Amino acid sequence: MPEPGISVLLVDDHALVRRGFRRMLEDDPEIRVVGEAEDGPQAVDLALKLRPQVVVMDFALPGMNGAAAARQILRRAPETAILMLSMHAETSYVRTCLDAGARGYLLKNAMDLEMVSAIKEVAAGRQVLDPRLGPIAEPAAAAQRLTPRELEVLHWIVQGKSNKEIAPLLGLSTNTVSVHRANIMQTLGIHNTAELVVHAIRHGLVSIP
Repeated sequence: MPEPGISVLLVDDHALVRRGFRRMLEDDPEIRVVGEAEDGPQAVDLALKLRPQVVVMDFALPGMNGAAAARQILRRAPETAILMLSMHAETSYVRTCLDAGARGYLLKNAMDLEMVSAIKEVAAGRQVLDPRLGPIAEPAAAAQRLTPRELEVLHWIVQGKSNKEIAPLLGLSTNTVSVHRANIMQTLGIHNTAELVVHAIRHGLVSIP
């Protein structure tokens, strides 16, 4: 018989932040924290292993940003509700997370009660957007057309990695990474790496640790 309460996985690269969130959430008898992760890959692994109802995840994570992690989690556990926390109020960041499948987006300075309420809302299948955000514009068509794998490659390009360095990180051949890089540039209409990096950061397609 499953335990009562909403099961939650906390994802943040700062242990003190996770500890604060855990204490706050465990004050509510309707919520139970089942695990913690400190980076994107660990978030994916634990989400698939623990199958929490809600993943509360920071957008800016080492290894893989929250949007990329959300895509991977939802590909294999589509019933999971993801509540994204971010310092960024820009529409492009919000849109990137919603496009990845996140059900909620809160600014990281949200009040404690806002987070508890948001967890309950997304667990019930409803979308939650921080009231301090402006109107959410339609997603950029080009960004929507990037595949999850292309977003992973883009993450490492922004970190300054070469095709040869990216290949073993993603278990791909150097040639396959080169093809992904070319496809990304063609989709976004960009012709050099420097311009690609600026575009990716400006539009919230990746995060900088």
